[in-house]
Amino acid sequence: MIVNEVSVVGSTEQVRAISRMLGDGRSGLGRPIGERAVWEALARKPAFEKVVPEAAKLLESPLPEQPDELYLEYSRTGNRTRWQEVAGKRRGRIRALAMAECLENRGRFLLALAAVIRALCAERTWVMPAHDPRLTTFTSGRLDIDLGAAMLAWELASADWLLGERLEPQARTLLRDNLRTRIFDPYRAIIEEHRRNKCWRTTNDNGSTIKWWLTTHNNWNAVCLAGVTGAALAMLEAREDRAFYIDAAAEFVQNFLRGFTADGYCSEGLGYWNYGFSHYVFLAEAIRQATAGQIDWLRSDAARMPARFPLRLELANGVFPAFADCPAKASPDARLVTFLCRRLSLEQPASANVDLAGPGGMLYEPLLYSFANGATDETAAPGATTVARDIRRSWFDAAGVLVCRPAEGVRGRFAVALKGGHNDEHHNHNDVGSFVVAVDRCAVLLDAGGEVYTSRTFSSRRYESQALNSFGHPVPRVAGAMQRTGGEACARVLKTEFCEAQDTIVFDLRPAYDVPGLEQLQRTFVYSRQDGGSLIVEDRVRFAAPQAFETALITLGNWRREGDTLVVTDGDAVVQVRLLVTGSDFDVQETIIRENMQTAVPPKRISVVLRQPVIAAQVTQIITPVAAAVVGGSGHPRPRA
Repeated sequence: MIVNEVSVVGSTEQVRAISRMLGDGRSGLGRPIGERAVWEALARKPAFEKVVPEAAKLLESPLPEQPDELYLEYSRTGNRTRWQEVAGKRRGRIRALAMAECLENRGRFLLALAAVIRALCAERTWVMPAHDPRLTTFTSGRLDIDLGAAMLAWELASADWLLGERLEPQARTLLRDNLRTRIFDPYRAIIEEHRRNKCWRTTNDNGSTIKWWLTTHNNWNAVCLAGVTGAALAMLEAREDRAFYIDAAAEFVQNFLRGFTADGYCSEGLGYWNYGFSHYVFLAEAIRQATAGQIDWLRSDAARMPARFPLRLELANGVFPAFADCPAKASPDARLVTFLCRRLSLEQPASANVDLAGPGGMLYEPLLYSFANGATDETAAPGATTVARDIRRSWFDAAGVLVCRPAEGVRGRFAVALKGGHNDEHHNHNDVGSFVVAVDRCAVLLDAGGEVYTSRTFSSRRYESQALNSFGHPVPRVAGAMQRTGGEACARVLKTEFCEAQDTIVFDLRPAYDVPGLEQLQRTFVYSRQDGGSLIVEDRVRFAAPQAFETALITLGNWRREGDTLVVTDGDAVVQVRLLVTGSDFDVQETIIRENMQTAVPPKRISVVLRQPVIAAQVTQIITPVAAAVVGGSGHPRPRA
């Protein structure tokens, strides 16, 4: 029996059925250190040649201290970066030392690894301070599980799976005791409560964070389920115990898949697709291997469209829109996309044709990618005809996002992404109507992505940030008002017309603004594939009484005005923006977005501001690329020689 679809489960009989699919003993990813042939083969690969020398350097370097004051900094100042940097160095030693020991097999790294285990098990909590703002787990010892705790659990369990009795006995006992008390016991208690009552009490009792991520539709669900379930598969001996965790994951991971629209769009952004969907893949592959292929979630219909998300999102030449919380130059994880393309018979882009074997990531990642897996096992392939990539366009109709590319066979220079959607998306920005324009390998007009996280980012003050509210996006400001937040603040699709030469989409943006007397706010995008490409962005606005109106562009580059034309330059990428405005004269102004961004330079907001309040107006931006051959060393267009 091959189980592809993730179904609602939870019965004792279902657990028994799963247990019959499992082998005796633990089922971690990769192979234990004693299987020398596979580890010696890995050691000969160039990708692994630095693992042992780099781990050897750690033997001469003390483990970074993580005092209580560092944990408390978030609750006092809102800064989460300093603790996370130190925690990453501490926890990252598990992978470095365990992998080095397995490759070298001389016992040189075992004592250092034992010291790391003891230090981590001595921490008051494995929950990150950003997820413990009231210090509930830190001060009271309440047992809870967040992203950091779940990932650490799988990391520690993987180290135990690999090294087994070679680990220092006291450290190994400590590791196992901590996994049981911090992870397995509280998680199992929550699941069993749910199974008994068919629901949970809504009180803020122990395990409330676990209950939240079990039912949420974002990356937390997949990451935490993967961490807990992966740790259980690698640590627990009894078949029934491992089957319990697989059964629970099968029930609750459906919530993660519901976070994607029917067309596979990930509203959290590409960075969180890398994070969340990769852990869905890790979880699915761990279970596939543990059940000898009898449970295979990547062959489910629910996973196919999310798996194709980055392939459909690419503008051209490795450029992707940074919608929602992700870096401005976000790109998909090449190893993950390579795995999915091979696993699901998807057409591979050149950037996603890499060697899967490598030491990077959390410990469970190289163990999955570097050993036999669903992408290298021919019996795991679906056997279907290769799914071709979109050429001219990708229309995420359920999400309201359109990506337009040059014609087939044309080496594309000019491509765009156009966003409708709504303002209650996961990791939401108030960005209804936003767009990105790419020339060659640069998004010269863009959405600048997310800010560096602080306590404000995920609080009631989130939209004080000019990076997250609509001011930091290429959308109108209407009667002095920015966009409101919520699912009703949306772009209504009034028209789509797609053809070989050009694509047109028309949005009604009125629902995104709480402006009395706003009778019309219509944004039309027309993308042409002819004559090198162009994008027309046309805003039509009408009020019951005269009001202010402006629209904007966002760039990381430089710009200048030449009459009614703006020239925007970012490196070698240049566009001209011709402005056609009716209803009022206009000014062009620059504002620097002064938030703590993830960009190398602060984004600039180039505003087209009508000088007088208007009853009705039309602002049209005609955006065209400037050929590289006519760009001088200063980044300014120059006549051809």
